[in-house]
Amino acid sequence: MSRLVEAVSFDGLPVLIAAVVVAGLVRGFTGFGTALVYVPLASTVLSPVHVVVSLMVFDIFGPLPLMPRALRDGQAREVARLLLGAVVGLIIGLTLLTRADPVVFRWGVCVLSIVLLLILISGWRHRGSLSKTGKAFLGGASGLLGGAAGLPGPPVILFYLSGQANPAAIRANILMYLVFFDVMFFVVLGISGLMEWMPVLIGLLLVIPYGLGGMIGQAIFDPAREKVYRSVSYLVIAAAAVTGLPLFD
Repeated sequence: MSRLVEAVSFDGLPVLIAAVVVAGLVRGFTGFGTALVYVPLASTVLSPVHVVVSLMVFDIFGPLPLMPRALRDGQAREVARLLLGAVVGLIIGLTLLTRADPVVFRWGVCVLSIVLLLILISGWRHRGSLSKTGKAFLGGASGLLGGAAGLPGPPVILFYLSGQANPAAIRANILMYLVFFDVMFFVVLGISGLMEWMPVLIGLLLVIPYGLGGMIGQAIFDPAREKVYRSVSYLVIAAAAVTGLPLFD
């Protein structure tokens, strides 16, 4: 009980709650964006490892209400191939995370978010489709970024959003990938001994606000207004990345 009281009284908790509500809204109506919103903001009040652990805890439970629709609309086999490649990258990334300096970590995740955003806004489109091996390498890149910075989404998000698939399938595939990646990450973190009680409890406290944000976001999702949702998501990601920069401390 004393540990729960300590987690509830954590000074940075209001910042984290605000971050997950916004992240949940974005995740609900686009299928992505949780880490891109949460990590830059959370890194202002938590250590790198604690940022990632808290993210993985609430991100496992929060999107579960969204999964039935994602399983119906998405392509499970393709997502599975990406996850197979992500395992190796995840192990390497976790090694880097445990050695990360907090300031370097913040710069890295904020700059990465901004770079991804600029690529998406540029309107770049990939040609053709990736082979099975190509998707495994894509998953590996995602795993590396997920382990090192809590950002498994950028490579996969870029791949899907720069393609020509319909908005509902894009949203579903990204959502499925990130949920299953979180489950895998949770297991690896537990085995590695990085699951400290404080970030775990903080993550659990964030499950409800994150889940509520996700359900509201899903309720207002309309494929016919996909461009509007993308524009809103881009603005939110940009705001989170800029706010998280150490320049503003």
